[in-house]
Amino acid sequence: MTTPFPFTAVVGQDDLRLALLLNAVSPAVGGVLVRGEKGTAKSTAVRALSALLPEVAVVPGCRFSCDPAAPDPSCPDGPHEPGPGTERPSRMVELPVGASEDRLVGALDIERALSEGVKAFEPGLLADAHRGILYVDEVNLLHDHLVDLLLDAAAMGASYVEREGVSVRHAARFLLVGTMNPEEGELRPQLLDRFGLTVEVAASREPDQRVEVVRRRLAYDDDPAGFVARWADEEASVRQRIVAARELLPSVRLGDGALRQIAATCAAFEVDGMRADIVMARTATALAAWAGRTEVLAEDVRQAALLALPHRRRRNPFDAPGLDEDKLDETLEEFSGDDDPDPDPDGGGPGGGGQPPSGDSDGPQGGDSDTRPEAGEGGQPQASGAAEQSAVRASEPFRTKVLSVPGIGEGAAGRRSRARTEHGRTTGARRPQGALTKLHLAATVQAAAPHQRARGRSGPGLVVRRDDLRQATREGREGNLVLFVVDASGSMAARQRMSAVKGAVLSLLLDAYQRRDKVGLVTFRGSAAEVALPPTSSVDAAAVRLESLPTGGRTPLAAGLLRAHDVLRVERLRDPARRALVVVVTDGRATGGPEPVALAGRAARLFAADGVASVVVDCESGPVRLGLAGQLAGELGGTAVTLDELRADSIAGLVRDVQGGTKRRAA
Repeated sequence: MTTPFPFTAVVGQDDLRLALLLNAVSPAVGGVLVRGEKGTAKSTAVRALSALLPEVAVVPGCRFSCDPAAPDPSCPDGPHEPGPGTERPSRMVELPVGASEDRLVGALDIERALSEGVKAFEPGLLADAHRGILYVDEVNLLHDHLVDLLLDAAAMGASYVEREGVSVRHAARFLLVGTMNPEEGELRPQLLDRFGLTVEVAASREPDQRVEVVRRRLAYDDDPAGFVARWADEEASVRQRIVAARELLPSVRLGDGALRQIAATCAAFEVDGMRADIVMARTATALAAWAGRTEVLAEDVRQAALLALPHRRRRNPFDAPGLDEDKLDETLEEFSGDDDPDPDPDGGGPGGGGQPPSGDSDGPQGGDSDTRPEAGEGGQPQASGAAEQSAVRASEPFRTKVLSVPGIGEGAAGRRSRARTEHGRTTGARRPQGALTKLHLAATVQAAAPHQRARGRSGPGLVVRRDDLRQATREGREGNLVLFVVDASGSMAARQRMSAVKGAVLSLLLDAYQRRDKVGLVTFRGSAAEVALPPTSSVDAAAVRLESLPTGGRTPLAAGLLRAHDVLRVERLRDPARRALVVVVTDGRATGGPEPVALAGRAARLFAADGVASVVVDCESGPVRLGLAGQLAGELGGTAVTLDELRADSIAGLVRDVQGGTKRRAA
């Protein structure tokens, strides 16, 4: 078994460690989402937390970790007789991104069902995580069907399993902790709101702090057991402080003044719903208990806001999480209550206003607030040049038509095009090709039933042979690679027109975000084309590139199409199952070089020959229209829509399948 890195040996990362410790003190806070770049000790800190949690009392032999003092009356292993329980360490259960639905919620024990003829439930990870931690690394990459199950369990505190003739309900109250790199894509808003707190982490830029990180990591790798032993006293001290804070928590008073500050802060930042108010109240109370106080101070409310609100004030997926601290201070000052005691700058107890303990107060493994990038920082230099115009802002986004790839694919789960998937509605059964992954129970029983007498069946179990097994075929939706090819030439450079074009592309990006697509961005202008954004799951990164896109120069349409064709060729090697949808945003004009229109036509026919689904967003405006975008769509083997027709509420209809130029696989 791997020896975990000590929690108190993590250098810095004050906000991260504080958020984790507050949840250890009060699990009702609702968990933590840790956002940050790779290599910032996100997973290390989370895995180290479980060693600090107090042991839990459980009913002996109960697979669902029932509390002997208050056992679950509907526990599948119950009813439990009153009696003393047994102590065991708190669990941290890891949910792999590629886990199956059966592994998460549990399923019918197929082996016992077929061999013994009994219904037996095999618990999943939600049962294992009850009264412990459920940790999801790279939570933003979790499949949608697993996210839905997590949302249900987190909302109800229980897991309901209704499948294959099994009806089971068991308690599933757990501390949900997730880590993610925003560059790889964002979370769905519903799941984002389920995390009580969020923390942004980044690597320190201070050499001394980075040296200390490397020194401790090398020492741990050389002798894990010896390194852990050197931090044993600090670990024991934090563990005792967590126990003391838990005991003090029921005595903490949340006064009316603090409650008014919480309500005013949530209203001032226009967060949706009431969950933010509740989480802030619980967090402020936990902060006071952690500091050894029985009274919630204004500083607790402020710290709670910084942890609980940033991820809840995003108005759309492209808003960077963050909080205006000046506005926060003004709100707290305006609604400061008279019933609060004078704030103690030291927090009134060990650790002050929630400062976490540390074996070293020197800089973070990435948590120094002075070095953290500002919220909303794009990180992209503004393009400049004498031959181009400055970037214009996009117009307001709108709901777009559903653009889908025809046929049935087999790509990653998503919400755009029809696909054969591991999850979705069952459409039939077939003999398995290779390993059996999803058993179609009814079809298997139907195949085995006629042969029971010939096979000498005598007991209640069914005699099943390999040839009887049937694989369930399921149909759902897949995510596609949506590759935008955007004309940024002088013919598109009118500010009002380019603003509308950017608004349309931004709308399509929002649609891609909701449908769990990968996106890429190719732009062309002047004399060449460039890949502004290689295919990625981070749709908001595409929005940043789009916002800073300048215009001007000639229209090398062929170069843009050829560069897009190269991008698709490489992506097919990396992810052959993911089908592509090419969205060309142009007025269809082509200039520069010999025979630019003919060259663009030959480049377009490459897409048609490969059977790539495509759509041309026709940006031509004015009383005289040349229809060049429609001709380009014909060469691509796709279809053309105007900016107005792209809107979901236009009279052209709500759904448009993008036609490829060649025959596609039949369903």
